[in-house]
Amino acid sequence: MTRVEVLYFASLRDAAGQASEAIDSDAPDLRTLYQTLRVRHGFALPVERLRVAVDGAFAGWDDGLREGSEVAFIPPVSGG
Repeated sequence: MTRVEVLYFASLRDAAGQASEAIDSDAPDLRTLYQTLRVRHGFALPVERLRVAVDGAFAGWDDGLREGSEVAFIPPVSGG
Protein backbone atom coordinates (compact mmCIF):
# COMPACT_ATOMS: atom_id res chain seq x y z
CA MET A 1 0.00 0.00 0.00
CA THR A 2 1.12 3.50 -0.82
CA ARG A 3 -0.25 6.51 1.05
CA VAL A 4 -0.81 9.67 -1.00
CA GLU A 5 -2.68 12.93 -0.48
CA VAL A 6 -5.17 13.49 -3.30
CA LEU A 7 -6.32 17.01 -4.22
CA TYR A 8 -9.57 17.64 -6.05
CA PHE A 9 -10.50 20.77 -7.99
CA ALA A 10 -13.72 22.22 -9.46
CA SER A 11 -16.32 19.55 -10.38
CA LEU A 12 -14.20 16.80 -8.83
CA ARG A 13 -14.15 18.66 -5.50
CA ASP A 14 -17.91 19.08 -5.69
CA ALA A 15 -18.49 15.39 -6.42
CA ALA A 16 -16.09 14.21 -3.71
CA GLY A 17 -17.51 16.67 -1.19
CA GLN A 18 -13.99 17.60 -0.12
CA ALA A 19 -10.91 19.36 -1.45
CA SER A 20 -8.48 16.60 -0.47
CA GLU A 21 -8.17 13.24 1.20
CA ALA A 22 -5.45 10.83 2.27
CA ILE A 23 -5.62 7.56 0.33
CA ASP A 24 -3.94 4.21 0.93
CA SER A 25 -3.81 2.50 -2.46
CA ASP A 26 -2.22 -0.47 -4.14
CA ALA A 27 -2.91 1.05 -7.59
CA PRO A 28 0.03 0.43 -9.94
CA ASP A 29 -0.30 3.86 -11.59
CA LEU A 30 -2.10 7.20 -11.47
CA ARG A 31 -4.68 6.12 -14.05
CA THR A 32 -5.82 3.21 -11.86
CA LEU A 33 -5.91 5.44 -8.80
CA TYR A 34 -8.20 7.89 -10.61
CA GLN A 35 -10.44 5.10 -11.92
CA THR A 36 -10.84 3.76 -8.36
CA LEU A 37 -11.68 7.21 -7.02
CA ARG A 38 -14.01 7.87 -9.96
CA VAL A 39 -16.11 4.87 -8.95
CA ARG A 40 -16.00 5.81 -5.25
CA HIS A 41 -17.05 9.45 -5.75
CA GLY A 42 -19.04 9.21 -8.99
CA PHE A 43 -16.78 11.52 -11.01
CA ALA A 44 -18.30 12.23 -14.43
CA LEU A 45 -15.05 13.07 -16.23
CA PRO A 46 -13.05 10.31 -17.91
CA VAL A 47 -9.30 10.25 -17.47
CA GLU A 48 -8.84 11.58 -21.03
CA ARG A 49 -10.39 14.92 -19.99
CA LEU A 50 -8.06 15.49 -17.02
CA ARG A 51 -4.48 16.39 -16.25
CA VAL A 52 -2.67 14.87 -13.31
CA ALA A 53 0.12 16.42 -11.26
CA VAL A 54 2.37 14.92 -8.59
CA ASP A 55 4.07 17.14 -6.06
CA GLY A 56 3.29 20.25 -8.11
CA ALA A 57 4.54 19.01 -11.49
CA PHE A 58 2.47 17.54 -14.33
CA ALA A 59 2.83 13.77 -14.50
CA GLY A 60 1.92 10.94 -16.84
CA TRP A 61 -1.06 8.69 -16.22
CA ASP A 62 1.19 5.62 -16.32
CA ASP A 63 3.48 6.96 -13.57
CA GLY A 64 3.52 4.92 -10.37
CA LEU A 65 2.43 6.17 -6.97
CA ARG A 66 5.15 7.39 -4.61
CA GLU A 67 4.74 7.22 -0.85
CA GLY A 68 3.80 10.58 0.67
CA SER A 69 3.23 12.33 -2.65
CA GLU A 70 0.54 14.92 -3.31
CA VAL A 71 -1.53 13.90 -6.35
CA ALA A 72 -3.79 16.49 -7.99
CA PHE A 73 -6.50 15.66 -10.52
CA ILE A 74 -7.16 18.76 -12.61
CA PRO A 75 -10.29 19.06 -14.76
CA PRO A 76 -10.44 21.33 -17.82
CA VAL A 77 -10.83 24.99 -17.02
CA SER A 78 -13.48 26.99 -18.80
CA GLY A 79 -13.69 30.73 -18.96
CA GLY A 80 -14.00 33.60 -21.28
